[in-house]
Amino acid sequence: MGAESFMVISRPRVILSAAVSLDGKIATKNKDSTLSSKQDKIRFHKLRAKVDAILVGINTVKIDDPLLTVRYTKGKNPIRVILDSSGVISPKSKIIKTCHAIPTIIAVSQKISKKNLAKLGKYPLKIIVAGQRKIDAKKLLKILQKQNIKTILLEGGGTLNWEFIHKGLVDELIVTITPYVVGGKDATTLVEGDGFSKIANSQKLKLQSITRQKNEIVLYYYI
Repeated sequence: MGAESFMVISRPRVILSAAVSLDGKIATKNKDSTLSSKQDKIRFHKLRAKVDAILVGINTVKIDDPLLTVRYTKGKNPIRVILDSSGVISPKSKIIKTCHAIPTIIAVSQKISKKNLAKLGKYPLKIIVAGQRKIDAKKLLKILQKQNIKTILLEGGGTLNWEFIHKGLVDELIVTITPYVVGGKDATTLVEGDGFSKIANSQKLKLQSITRQKNEIVLYYYI
């Protein structure tokens, strides 16, 4: 990594990681996101094993029902951080079913109902309130830093990725370019949201390295 990678920041370091099609999609219009090869999954899970926490939004939990653990390699499971403003995560989700064995944080906003807060309180997980009507990402990161979380892997959907990028909360991007063209205006792109109105408003990334994995390319950028 370059010297810029070791800037002192008053929050955890955030690494955005994703696999995308050649046309920038992370899932089809039917939410199929099986883009990575087994080789890329091994690389990706090695990265999971190196970070302190994995962060996703509630939509990812609803659509993919992920486990968010290290499976394709040996290593520790990072803390799982789920952004769920209203506390609506299903008790049938893999996250809730395994929270007794894997450290889990549910981040909620002040708008969460007493009923949902009580439901979450029954599980062996940590609840963090950060934000009023919705989760304040900057506030959440500061709270997580105080809990000795120094590195976070952001595995968000397009909306959550935009939330972190446009607020300047992403420090590094690792993107695997996969050999597919997905198409579709309703397919999910790497970053969605409102988007920047001018290219000049977007942060210019610095290419750190490129790795070829047979039929895939992994791009490593830092800010």
